[in-house]
Amino acid sequence: MSTYEPDVGDLVFDEATRQVGRVMGHEGPHFQLRPVGGGREWDAQGPIRPPSDAERLSAGVAMANARSRGEL
Repeated sequence: MSTYEPDVGDLVFDEATRQVGRVMGHEGPHFQLRPVGGGREWDAQGPIRPPSDAERLSAGVAMANARSRGEL
């Protein structure tokens, strides 16, 4: 079992939602994450881990695309 403990502000990958998010806080074992480009927070339901380079890049591209569409 992993004992990965990210700090507030770190990027993590939520295995349950298959999304990269920024850690906004935590209550006990539950972490609150926010999408990289902003948006509604969610509680990580599954294990979290550091994102791979590909996952980090994908999140950045998704944010840039949303910004170009005027969504951010």
